[in-house]
Amino acid sequence: MTNIRLTAFKWVPPLAQGLVRDLRVRWALEEAGLPYEEKLLDFGDQNKPEHRAVQPFGQVPVYEEDGLTLFESGSIVMHIGEKSPVLLPVEPGARARVRTWMIAALSSVEPHVQTLVTIDLFFAKEEWAPLRRPSALAAAQTRLNAVAAALAEREYLEKQFSGADVLMTSVLRMLRHTTVVSDIPVLAAYQARCEARPAFKRALADQLAPFQRYAPVAA
Repeated sequence: MTNIRLTAFKWVPPLAQGLVRDLRVRWALEEAGLPYEEKLLDFGDQNKPEHRAVQPFGQVPVYEEDGLTLFESGSIVMHIGEKSPVLLPVEPGARARVRTWMIAALSSVEPHVQTLVTIDLFFAKEEWAPLRRPSALAAAQTRLNAVAAALAEREYLEKQFSGADVLMTSVLRMLRHTTVVSDIPVLAAYQARCEARPAFKRALADQLAPFQRYAPVAA
């Protein structure tokens, strides 16, 4: 049996809970029906040499499988997809289109979403933030409207649910502190549809469990 180990954080602040990128990998593993074990990092462990050796940027997730070590959530989800037709269709054309949407989620959509999130959650009190936010919001909305247009006549980015939906939904979740997604009904329905999947619910519960278990005790 394949042995899979996923490295994630033992605890993160509430604003990040449910958003850390290991959730994408957990979800993909659940969809593929692949069991895995956790390796949980304490605060500061991400900067230790042993972690930097497998994740050069000191982030999570890290995916280990029978001597293979991968980092970057998109790459890991694509790798898991090679094992599961739920994530990557067998038909070559559909398979190629899903890969295209996976990359689009991470390179065409997420950077604009991340810019808005960073302003809102980390720099909101800076003098420049109110000046920069409108253009960041407009850029994110433009990309999201394009995704909504692609979804107008279908339930998922391809004919059936796939790894592209794992990644795109994960990007949409980053905007949960706003009404940006709910203001676009097609996207709101799409996100709800994907998050209703049992595999997502299991993955989310598994990510949140350590955060609850290792939450700092208030003084």
